[in-house]
Amino acid sequence: MNVVRAVRALTLLFGGSCLVVFGVRADVSLNNMFGDHMVLQQGIHNRVWGTAAAGEAVTVAFAGQSHGATADAGGRWEVLLDPVAEYGGPHALTVTGKNTITFNDVMIGEVWICSGQSNMQWAVNQANDPDLEKAAANFPAIRFVSVPQVGTQEPQANFEGRWQICSPATVGDFSAVGYFFGRQLHQTLGVPVGLIDNAWGGSAAEAWVQREKIAAHPTLNAIHDRWMKMEAAMPAAMQEFEKKLADWKAAERQAKADGKPAPKPPTSPDGPMKGNQRPGNIHAGVLTPSIGYGIRGVIWYQGESNAGRAHQYRTLFPAMIESWREEWKLADNHDFPFFWVQLADFKAEAAEPGESDWAELREAQTMTLDALPNVGQAVIVDLGEGKDIHPRNKQDVAKRLARWALAETYGREGIACRSPRYQAMEKEGTRVLLSFTDVAGGWRPFDVAEPVGFTVAGSDRKFVPAQAEIQKDGRIAVWSDAVAEPVAVRYAWADNPVCNMYSAAGLPLTPFRTDDFPGVTVGKE
Repeated sequence: MNVVRAVRALTLLFGGSCLVVFGVRADVSLNNMFGDHMVLQQGIHNRVWGTAAAGEAVTVAFAGQSHGATADAGGRWEVLLDPVAEYGGPHALTVTGKNTITFNDVMIGEVWICSGQSNMQWAVNQANDPDLEKAAANFPAIRFVSVPQVGTQEPQANFEGRWQICSPATVGDFSAVGYFFGRQLHQTLGVPVGLIDNAWGGSAAEAWVQREKIAAHPTLNAIHDRWMKMEAAMPAAMQEFEKKLADWKAAERQAKADGKPAPKPPTSPDGPMKGNQRPGNIHAGVLTPSIGYGIRGVIWYQGESNAGRAHQYRTLFPAMIESWREEWKLADNHDFPFFWVQLADFKAEAAEPGESDWAELREAQTMTLDALPNVGQAVIVDLGEGKDIHPRNKQDVAKRLARWALAETYGREGIACRSPRYQAMEKEGTRVLLSFTDVAGGWRPFDVAEPVGFTVAGSDRKFVPAQAEIQKDGRIAVWSDAVAEPVAVRYAWADNPVCNMYSAAGLPLTPFRTDDFPGVTVGKE
């Protein structure tokens, strides 16, 4: 298809960087990732790129260093800045060719991408205590930029946006999780922080992956094939829509002449073609303009839109992370940190044990911890709201993400980040003894002394509520008088589970199951 050929051609032209050219112009230009108030990542070779006339000599000067480049036949040029060890600023970055561009108030700090769907997009204005949060948001060393939502198969070279300084006047519309995460880093590390928000509410993970990679994948290509059928049917659907539109316009004119209300207009069927579910759409329209910009890492909050295909997410999610890392090609930070939020509790609380696509999506997210290096998961099965898919407590979500960054990326000792995880089970008569990792300091059940949230099943695979007890060695014994021969245990296995287990550090036990019985999303590819 055309998009695949176009992306392949761009990949060959730019060595797989996915950075596309602007229209060829005589003047030197850069995209809006570069601007006044931007933050450049400390300690790495930051890439600076843009366009000029073919063969034009370009010089980039920054913080006492100068680098030259010559625009290629397509007008593209780039340089790599020498790493700057010192945090702070302000600096000026000057690009000179036939014209000169200077960006002022440039800081050296820690740069993070804040990505995902609506719970990452949710703004400070929509979080808990927005009045207090905005009133206290006087952090001139925190800078942020938002990338607009553009769904397309054509890789975009630029976007409409600019860096802003964090203040009570600017922070309200920025990502709440992103801001609270960045604020925690800034207050703890005492360094400038740059935040890039490109989240898109309702987006599917496959929309964040280069379309060609979805098409070439041995199992994920089922997503591509389904969309190919939809795309093939689109010309006929649009032709039918144009007919309906013409009829509607005639009916509207007649209604106006008769003094009657106008009929409802037809809806164009091409909305999904420009939306946030189509494979590659967000990658090309939102992600591409920033690929290659120097970052420390990514925080991610997404999964709700893929819950119905949770089994597929086991493959899709790590494939997406790997593709981002491959395309960024940071000279100093190839496997950059990627920390995500596990799905919160949502919908009605489970009255009886049962199957759950949200539980299976959480499981797929957890499995990614073992599939890739330098990743982490913030468990928030205790922070959701049954009535609202957008829980307002973004502060605690961000803190749990920041724990990962502070402990794992910045090496701060004494900061816990890992939620306890199931490790192994051992049968002891009618009981099952469960052991766990990351329970230093012991358990702290919430509200009541006994563990809540466990279920157990025998060989019939029918799960029933279980009793549980914390043992002196830290293991948890689980049993039910209704199950004489237990074979499997589950914890917090529901859309909105009732559960209460935390480590002494205050991090919730990761939802789990000891079985591998086929789930409700198996085969939904």
